[in-house]
Amino acid sequence: MITLEGQTILLTGASRGIGAATARLILEAGGNLVGSYQTGLGALSQLAAEYGPARVKAIQIDLGTPGAGKRLWQEALAFKGRLDGLVNNAGIAPETPIDAPDGDWAVDWARVIAVNVQAVADLCREAVLTFRAQGGGRIVTVASRAAFRGDTPECLHYAASKGALVALMRSIARGYAREGIYGFIIAPGWVKTDMATGIYEPGNEYKLQEIPMGDAAPPEDVGNMIAFLLTGKVDNATGATFDINGASYVR
Repeated sequence: MITLEGQTILLTGASRGIGAATARLILEAGGNLVGSYQTGLGALSQLAAEYGPARVKAIQIDLGTPGAGKRLWQEALAFKGRLDGLVNNAGIAPETPIDAPDGDWAVDWARVIAVNVQAVADLCREAVLTFRAQGGGRIVTVASRAAFRGDTPECLHYAASKGALVALMRSIARGYAREGIYGFIIAPGWVKTDMATGIYEPGNEYKLQEIPMGDAAPPEDVGNMIAFLLTGKVDNATGATFDINGASYVR
C-alpha cells in the first residue's frame, strides 16, 4: 500500500491533467498537499472541499515571472512548516513554427524557458537547501519523451526545455544523494489531458497509431508513479527516468 502519511508535498500545476490526478493520489495516500495553479482552481477546489484546509492549500502563481519559484516555495513551506517532497509538473508547450516572426519566436522561447526550466531550477534550489537542513527529501520532475526522441518542429523549445530538466535532475541525484536528497524523472508520452485533445481530431489518427497500446495514457498512470516515488520505497532509483508512453518510445 502506498502511504504518504505525515508528508507534505508541493505540486506545481495541480489544477488539471496530470497535476490534478497526482494531487488526489497524494491526498488519498495520507499526504498534505500544497498545489499551485496559474488561473482557475480547477480540481483543487473540489479537493479542498473534500479534504479541508488542514490538508490542502492552493497557491495562485505565474511561474513565468522572475523569482516565482522561490516565492512559491516559501509560501508552501509556511503551510505546515515543513516540506517533504516537490513535484515539478507545471509546464507549457506553445506551437512556434521555425518561420514565426522574430518577435513571436523570442517571446515564446523566453516564456517556455522561464516556466519549464528557470522556475523548476529555482524550486529545486530551494528544495535542496531546505532538505539539507531537515535531513532529506524527494524531488520528482515531469519531463517528456520529447527530451529523448525530440518533438515536432513547432515545439523545439518544449523539447529543449525538457532535455534541460533531465540534466538538472540527474545532476541533483548525483550531487545530493549522500545527504538523503533524491531526484526522479518522469517522461510521459501522450497523456489524456487538455493539452492532448488535438491527437483525437480528424487527420491526427497517425499520432495514436504510433502508440503500440493504441491510446494516450490516463493521467493516473503518471500520478501513481509520482506518488510511489515520493514514498521512499525506491530511493536507490534516484536519478532514474520512468517512461510512461504506451511503448511509443522504448530505450
